[in-house]
Amino acid sequence: MGIAPSHGRLLHPSLRVTAEKKDQPDTLPVEIAQINEQWGSFRDVNEDILQAKIAQEQEQNGAPPSDEEAEETDLDTAERRDRLYKKRNEIIQFAAQSHTEAMFALDFVSLLLSKHAPRQAETSMSPFLKQVAPLGSLNGEVVNPPAKSEAALNDIATVSRGWRIQNFNSASSKLLDAASRLDSEVTAESRYWNEVLAVKAKGWKIAGCHKIVKHSEFSTASLEATPIFRDRGLASLRRSADGALLLDKGLIPAGSRFVRVRVKEGSNISSSSRPSEQNSSNPDSVEYQILQARDSVFEEELYHELVREARAMAPSGVTVRQDHIRVPASDDLEILLDLVDSNDESLGCGRNSSDSENLLADGLAHSIRILLAFAHRQNLHRRTQIPSPLTGKKRPNPEYPLLRPALAYFQHLSYVRRLESFLRDIYGVLHKAGLETPDFTISSFINESKNPGHPAPPTLEVLLQNSLSPVKSVFRGDLLSSGSSFEITVRTTLLAPPLGTAYKVTVNSPAPDFKSPGPLGLREEVEAAIIHILLLDVRPADEDQKATPAEGHFWEPVYPHLGELVLAGQPRKYKKMKVSLSRHELSLSVHRVRKFDALGHGGQEPESQPSRLHVWICNPSEGTTAESSLIDFVSSQTS
Repeated sequence: MGIAPSHGRLLHPSLRVTAEKKDQPDTLPVEIAQINEQWGSFRDVNEDILQAKIAQEQEQNGAPPSDEEAEETDLDTAERRDRLYKKRNEIIQFAAQSHTEAMFALDFVSLLLSKHAPRQAETSMSPFLKQVAPLGSLNGEVVNPPAKSEAALNDIATVSRGWRIQNFNSASSKLLDAASRLDSEVTAESRYWNEVLAVKAKGWKIAGCHKIVKHSEFSTASLEATPIFRDRGLASLRRSADGALLLDKGLIPAGSRFVRVRVKEGSNISSSSRPSEQNSSNPDSVEYQILQARDSVFEEELYHELVREARAMAPSGVTVRQDHIRVPASDDLEILLDLVDSNDESLGCGRNSSDSENLLADGLAHSIRILLAFAHRQNLHRRTQIPSPLTGKKRPNPEYPLLRPALAYFQHLSYVRRLESFLRDIYGVLHKAGLETPDFTISSFINESKNPGHPAPPTLEVLLQNSLSPVKSVFRGDLLSSGSSFEITVRTTLLAPPLGTAYKVTVNSPAPDFKSPGPLGLREEVEAAIIHILLLDVRPADEDQKATPAEGHFWEPVYPHLGELVLAGQPRKYKKMKVSLSRHELSLSVHRVRKFDALGHGGQEPESQPSRLHVWICNPSEGTTAESSLIDFVSSQTS
């Protein structure tokens, strides 16, 4: 009987049992086990590998092939096939026997374990064993264990104490690591939530907090914005390893973008708006990133709403291209809007120019942003009201008035300036003719109060509501006739029908000749009506020069609307006067006629003598005299 090794110690070579050589050959299972140990699995062995190995051994040993190998080479193919089939059957029998023995061993272990863990052991038992042997019918115990020596017991006690000390040290290290990790986690979590509360204290809307994933969600867009931009405005405030606040932008576009407004006068860009600059000493701070994200989402929504409104304003000449919006404000003024990158170096226009040059573009840029914020506020106001009854009709989603107020302002300003220029020119002609016509007055941009009986809203809302109301200007002036006056009202609206600019000319006069033209739609019609009113008012025979008491004759208007007068009170002296008034000149022609028509008034009678013509213009040109006034000329033609 050999000496068994104890506690992993190696035996001296002289004490090992010598291996006995067997005369009989090994069985097939033993050979298969040896082949697996030496060469590995049969799956990795093929004929080419074996032939190469045999040739290598022959080269190393230099031995001639054995008799068995020589005999095998002489065997024919049928005998080799028979031997192969026999070997194959032996392998199959050995595999089946091994499988059977393994299943018996598994059933034995399962039945042995069924005493203490029947549920788990039952899953590995064969159906036959379950039928013939109940669970827990086999048990194992240690019977009469051999007594251990004092040295073995001491060794076991020493090993056990070492294991306990090692486990205690390991548990202590884990507890210390856990305490350190918990302390750092508490510090990082405290820093994170303090920064989140600081963000909330600055007015940002915190939409939700999730402590499990260690991040908070807040909104950088208005809750009253379009749903697509309201959803894109949600961002996560995530926590870094040290507890610092990180902004996860999500759907927020990278970089800073803004809506650029450019004003084009003629063929040149006169002014361009500039992006708003965030005053921050640390561009990498979360506050700066939040502001940048908010501005980017707001600018994209602004451009989206501008495109929607511009498409609805196509009848007004507004065009939308792929990258910009073109708004014709007046004859020589055009507004261009596009969405550009704030950090684009190619945007040189407007960066180096002065504030006075960019005043118009910056004013337009600020106005459209304020109007969008006001539209959000109106949405909030409507949402807080009692909802209307449910109907099958879809609620309309009108475009926000962003461009229309500015376009209405420019259009109204252009028409008012043209009308003012026209009146000053024609009044200059009258003053040049010696007529002391009272000057006119202008009341520009009068706001129409819609609800005077309701309580006044806040001042900011009043200002914005006034900007959305129709634009109105009034021209007032007195005429030459005593107690006569005129009033021209210019009203422009692009938010509700009737769209465009409308005029209303009103004349207050006791004379029956003066009649108010009423509402007019074209500027040319207004100018013609003003000329007509002033032509009726400009009569050579006014209250002072109408009659000469000594002679008893005077000029009588026969066709006032045509500016025709005849000289009455002198028989056989037939004279007719023609008065023409335009923006640039006042002409007066007098000629004799042979006779009057059947009504006693002069018509298109043939002239017997050449007419006398006198012209008054505001800026006399070469060859034109303006020595006498209109009254003097009329008085000279009366005699």
